[in-house]
Amino acid sequence: MQATPYFSAGRTGAFLAVAVAVGATLAGCGASTASTSDGQQTRQAATGVRVLWMGDSIAGAQAPALEAALKAGGVAFKNATSDGGGNIVAGDHPVTAMGAKDTWKTLKANLASFRPTVIAYQITSYDWGTASQQLSAYQKLARTAEDAGARLVLVSAPPFKIDEFFKPHENAIKSAPAMAAKAAGTARVRYLDAAELWGSDYAAGKAQRAKDGIHSCQQGSAAFATWFAKRLGELAGFTPATPSVWATGPWAGDERFAKLGCG
Repeated sequence: MQATPYFSAGRTGAFLAVAVAVGATLAGCGASTASTSDGQQTRQAATGVRVLWMGDSIAGAQAPALEAALKAGGVAFKNATSDGGGNIVAGDHPVTAMGAKDTWKTLKANLASFRPTVIAYQITSYDWGTASQQLSAYQKLARTAEDAGARLVLVSAPPFKIDEFFKPHENAIKSAPAMAAKAAGTARVRYLDAAELWGSDYAAGKAQRAKDGIHSCQQGSAAFATWFAKRLGELAGFTPATPSVWATGPWAGDERFAKLGCG
């Protein structure tokens, strides 16, 4: 059965307002787009920046909006997220060991085929392991990016509900951001703390979680795309497209939002 279209006329305006508000908060943004003689906004010219987006299903829910935002700004994008995995920290658990094995294998293939200039990894809900295991994995990713001639951007995950499944691994989930920050700090390896956008409480309105308390719906994904594109542009040297160019595009009808009960 086909999902019901998300946008009604009223929702479109409210949704765009969210993305535009985030863009305004981020700097009076400096973002610009090309315009035709009749004032219609168009995509910007190609920048040469190529972003490989990695992470779990939380990052996956952010991917449709992020792809729209970056492509509108002339940035090539590939979604390499994985539902129920996507982690690079193997740890000592069979679930994470299998997930990490698959992630590293997929990364190798993507480096050869997509040739990213930026590897962007959002810390996953499966980065279980000791602090030293986490640090080792993030440092390995940094070396892998360097060997591929790419910049590495590590970004913290949004706050999410620690349910019965995640509860045994809560300490590892909490320690991962600090280890990612420790692995960064050079011009080519940077850490972005998304608490600037989301805050730290998954139940707060600022976190913009879906009904499951874990993933984001269209509004949250658009807010993240606006925030991340701005931050990435500062690091990689491009000017993001304004949200008005992409925020109400067809990406919002992605089936994953229907599965999350969004709209």
